[in-house]
Amino acid sequence: MPRLEEPLQLNSGGGQAGRRVRGSRNRGRLSRRAARAGGAGQNTHLSVPFITRNVAPQDLLSEDALVKVENAADRILAEIGIEFRDDHETVELFRTAGGQVTPVSGEAWNIRFEPGMIREILKTAPPRFTQHARNPLNSVEIGGDAVVLAPAYGSPFVMDLDQGRRYGTIEDFRNFVKLAQASPWLHHSGGTICEPTDIPVNKRHLDMVYAHMRYSDRAFLGSVTAPERAADSIEMCRILFGAEFVDAHCVIMGNFNATSPLVWDGVSTEGIRTYAAAGQGSIHVPFLLGGAVSPVTMAGMVAQGLAESMVGCALTQLVRPGAPTILASFLASMSLRSGSPTFGTPEPALGSLVMGQLARRLDLPLRCAGNFSTSKLPDAQAMTQSVLSMMSAVQCGAHYILHSAGFLDGLLSMSYEKFVMDTDLCAALHAYLAGLKVDEDTLGIEALAEGGPGKHLFSTAHTLRHYETAYWDSALNDDQPFETWFEQGEEDAMARANKAWKQTLESYEAPAIDEAIDDALKDFIAARKSSMEDRWY
Repeated sequence: MPRLEEPLQLNSGGGQAGRRVRGSRNRGRLSRRAARAGGAGQNTHLSVPFITRNVAPQDLLSEDALVKVENAADRILAEIGIEFRDDHETVELFRTAGGQVTPVSGEAWNIRFEPGMIREILKTAPPRFTQHARNPLNSVEIGGDAVVLAPAYGSPFVMDLDQGRRYGTIEDFRNFVKLAQASPWLHHSGGTICEPTDIPVNKRHLDMVYAHMRYSDRAFLGSVTAPERAADSIEMCRILFGAEFVDAHCVIMGNFNATSPLVWDGVSTEGIRTYAAAGQGSIHVPFLLGGAVSPVTMAGMVAQGLAESMVGCALTQLVRPGAPTILASFLASMSLRSGSPTFGTPEPALGSLVMGQLARRLDLPLRCAGNFSTSKLPDAQAMTQSVLSMMSAVQCGAHYILHSAGFLDGLLSMSYEKFVMDTDLCAALHAYLAGLKVDEDTLGIEALAEGGPGKHLFSTAHTLRHYETAYWDSALNDDQPFETWFEQGEEDAMARANKAWKQTLESYEAPAIDEAIDDALKDFIAARKSSMEDRWY
């Protein structure tokens, strides 16, 4: 299979010089078709297309402990194996690569992998790559010192303070795409922001992908619910960007779940192969619920997740060496009294820190954690859990953070108000990850010297020079005196967020798109929909 591009040298100012990079050569160039799609204009939304990290990730475990986790993952792969279902071609790819295949049934095979085999296959995977957006100023780097924030993914319900909890619709889906596009603190349009349940299951992927293309000019995720839907997503990108550009660059990714414990089903593996064959990216994430589909202890959960995700990533390299791939984890604890998942708890946060260390040792981009919460309202519980979980993603060194905005109700509900509250936290993280600059100016000795002991610094030249930029300023918090807040109606954060998302949608303007390309996308969607009967399951 052809490689995406020749290796490049990239110096991002964060220690990336000399590392393998693919997909970055044409960051400043876009195909004529993509330029006509509206991608050549000035970026009016983002202050930066992604965060460049200046705060080092946290290393939690010692070398000895990390080796134990890696050895446990190798034992899982060598002694227990991974079961593959309904995808003979994937089984043959792993058999040819050296996997030990044992039939389980007519449509299932167990494959065991000798220690080190999967890691050897992963050596062709890029540690950093570019996902191109139709506006080239919004293209994102994934890996290295880059951090990309994307909305939450996969909720069947939506909720707001006015209408409560209800099934999501395509109007809700479009609204969340617009809210993400309007936020300067998110970098990626995401994927299935909510399920549009008013459209047939076998056709809704077309409307979702089109919504990302039409109402955002950022990078986005495509469909993963069936191989043909993955193929449709890629074909729509060929219309938007041009086929030649798509063949040489990553413009779309799929987010694939393993069927834990230790199973990859055919829908996922065929979808992974579809994206990889086209040179597009994929994320490989086991959804691990401690005590249910993984060991209840965090070290065992991490080892299992590492094994399952590495195998998904390795499949991409067997299909097309150099295809963009992302290691991923989704770690959740459980209430052992009720059997319900719990999110935003400390143990999975520690697990994310370990996943960061393991990803760095593999030299792969990582997706993990996010603004997780089991709260049923965008309240104090929601934000306490979210901050603990989100900070683990930031501190572990995650490169692509899905679920950065809107996650509520254990991911069953996408909340309009929580979306706004989460993006405000994302704004704070931009300032946090910028790090602390220390030089003669920031030490501020001149400010102390100007007034001398006992004098305030409000009017010093140093204060006047820095007062507008010294501190992050929340767009949502109320930091006024109590009396002022009381006189203005005693609004809490939820009420302020309710006003904010409505104001954002009212003032939203869609990015320009070439009319001929837009018509071609609509024609493709109409033709695909007319070719099949509606399915609601």
